[in-house]
Amino acid sequence: MSALMQAVVVRAPLEFGVETVPAPNPPAGGLLLTVQACGLCGSDLRTLRSGHRKVTFPWTIGHEVAGTVAELGPGYSGPWQKGDAIAVGPPVFCGACDFCRNGEYELCENYREIAQSWPGGLAEQMPIPAEAIRLGAIQPVPDGLDPAFAAIAEPISSCINAQEKGQVGLGDTVVIIGTGPIGCIHLSLARARGADKVFVADIVDERLELAAAFAPDAAINAAKVDLVQEVRRLTGGKGADVIITATPAPAAQVQAAEMARKGGRILLFGGLPKDSSKPGVDMNLVHYNALHLIGATIFAPRHFYLAMKLITSGRVPVDKLVSHRFPLAEFKTGAALALEGKVLKAVFIP
Repeated sequence: MSALMQAVVVRAPLEFGVETVPAPNPPAGGLLLTVQACGLCGSDLRTLRSGHRKVTFPWTIGHEVAGTVAELGPGYSGPWQKGDAIAVGPPVFCGACDFCRNGEYELCENYREIAQSWPGGLAEQMPIPAEAIRLGAIQPVPDGLDPAFAAIAEPISSCINAQEKGQVGLGDTVVIIGTGPIGCIHLSLARARGADKVFVADIVDERLELAAAFAPDAAINAAKVDLVQEVRRLTGGKGADVIITATPAPAAQVQAAEMARKGGRILLFGGLPKDSSKPGVDMNLVHYNALHLIGATIFAPRHFYLAMKLITSGRVPVDKLVSHRFPLAEFKTGAALALEGKVLKAVFIP
């Protein structure tokens, strides 16, 4: 009789829970991970609400994962050995497209993801395929680092990629629209990269209060004041050097173009819903103000490496970011709170 384990199973939108399922075997050339912590991401919440085009239910999600190597698969020849503590990023790059061959893995044309092409980490154990060992993002977890903190290297990596592309740096005034976990990560990174002022905006006071722990220079409720006018006021009429849209709200992209100073950079980090992905940005503002529109989504292995260094050094205060921890058995409770926006970052402990 095969071994059993507990895992989150999503059977349909808003129909999910912890079930007893067969435990996986270590895949050929891969390994089996005993999960110690798995974060719940904004994209996970979208999958719970309305499904995902790359996910076929029933399925186990969860792609912010840290754990220890439990078993090595047949024919395994990777660097990780039984007992090693590792953090696993979800992208698995093809290694063959023009971008991969040029070292631009974050632009891989054919990447797949753990928790989409393979089962995710909201479970007691997770298989890591051979492809992820060869072409994925995996980092050792330093001794003494809390697995809950190591698990969230994944979203930090994506934010590093975006700010690298946007050249956020010394003296910049940065506006971050959206104060969920991604917005708070961007705030911390902008500080680490030398930004002079960082303003945050949201339409919910509770979210702004959660972000207060990260000490923004101003917190703006865009439901109560005109966000563009307020940013102009705070910058002496000049506008912001960098605007980061860390929200799926289309209006944020329109506002970003209106509040950017000449030559400003707009980091389009939050994906938009399919039916409202053409928000009506005034392209004359882009043209005449010489604005830079910069899209960014996943990350390369080097960004995952940097994320772990920033976590370990304390430059990104992950202790403030992880606002709630739940046993895996309480997934429904934790997910409900996250879906209601009442947690900053929830991490589940099997």
